[in-house]
Amino acid sequence: MKIFRREKYLEKIRGFYHDTGIIKVITGIRRCGKSCLMQSIVDELLAEGIPAKNIVYLNLDKRGFKSIKTPEQLENSIDSLCTTSGTKYLFIDEIQNVTGFEEVLNAYREDEEYSIFITGSNSCLLSGELVTKLTGRYLEFEIFPLTFEEYLEMKVFKKLPVSPDVTEELDRYIMEGGFPKTLDYSNTEDKRRYVQGVIAEILEKDIRKRTKLRTISVFNTIQTYIINNFGSTTSLTNILNDLHKARSNITRETLNRYIQILLDAKILYKCGRFDLKSRKSIAGEQKYYLSDLSFYFATNTDNRINYGPVLENIIYLYARSKDYSVSVGRIGKLECDFIMRSRESQYSYVQVAMTIMNSLDTENREYKPLESIRDNYPKYVMTRNDIIQRRNGIVHANIGTFIKEHKMFT
Repeated sequence: MKIFRREKYLEKIRGFYHDTGIIKVITGIRRCGKSCLMQSIVDELLAEGIPAKNIVYLNLDKRGFKSIKTPEQLENSIDSLCTTSGTKYLFIDEIQNVTGFEEVLNAYREDEEYSIFITGSNSCLLSGELVTKLTGRYLEFEIFPLTFEEYLEMKVFKKLPVSPDVTEELDRYIMEGGFPKTLDYSNTEDKRRYVQGVIAEILEKDIRKRTKLRTISVFNTIQTYIINNFGSTTSLTNILNDLHKARSNITRETLNRYIQILLDAKILYKCGRFDLKSRKSIAGEQKYYLSDLSFYFATNTDNRINYGPVLENIIYLYARSKDYSVSVGRIGKLECDFIMRSRESQYSYVQVAMTIMNSLDTENREYKPLESIRDNYPKYVMTRNDIIQRRNGIVHANIGTFIKEHKMFT
């Protein structure tokens, strides 16, 4: 079966295909495309001339491998399949299904005959034993649901109609989200039922089985609150106060723990606050963004789009997929939607709005924080579909076009 190739991730991993000393750990929320990415790597290895007998693929969620739960069972399965000489390429999907898998992986890594690739849906995969036993011997590659440019590319790949109007497609992407499988359904309700099923699967496999939830109803209350208020500047205290007003008797400790569970399951991402003058992170207030916008629309009956947080969410995930670290910015008393830092420690500053064309006051409000920054790093005002303009060296960009063209914040 022909698989859609996610080149932005393949190019990050490609240099490590034949490295037997580094375990390649592919993380991401369930159903975001980790298994297809691993199959793409397999296809590239075969195209290089690696013999098929030297490639072993175990999907621990599939029939034939679901019964593998212990380190001994995992080791026996690998040994029974890896019978050839030379470098073996070992792919294990959903490795967290095996308790104590770390010792097994470390042993095969030390053999120096295995190039190992593993996936996991929960960030607990990168805690505890894996970190302590394999420090410096693994690399994490985080995969996100389809960003907007991938959404367009996958529609072309599947021979689905694509509107020449980028804004029209951006609005469609907002409503449908970026889980690859949703493109197989033409009906909006079917797409949302699928996403509801993903949420249920995460709750069952990544949360209930791996954490001790005291009360599911309390957890659901917190999850619903955070999803409904994504993109809002908030703090634990503010969330706690709002939940108490709604007569939810939740302690601060429980709230903090349940939010961490949502972060570990990669339903949410936390965007902390950064003070530009001190170059320091500020504790307390932050924003939470969704790993996919479909979580909001699949759990709400309101189809109206609040473009402020929605467009921020799109920019946040796109930047993260490009390996930027992202913070909410403060410049004195002014707020900047995002301060981004590349791997090379180059900064860029981004303001996000639906439009700045309605009034001069709106335009001034978006430009003012950027104009107050005195360094020469790139500065952007990004909107949904305005006429492009420039002001004091600040780049004004249409979000859909910018992402479609794979642009970087440079």
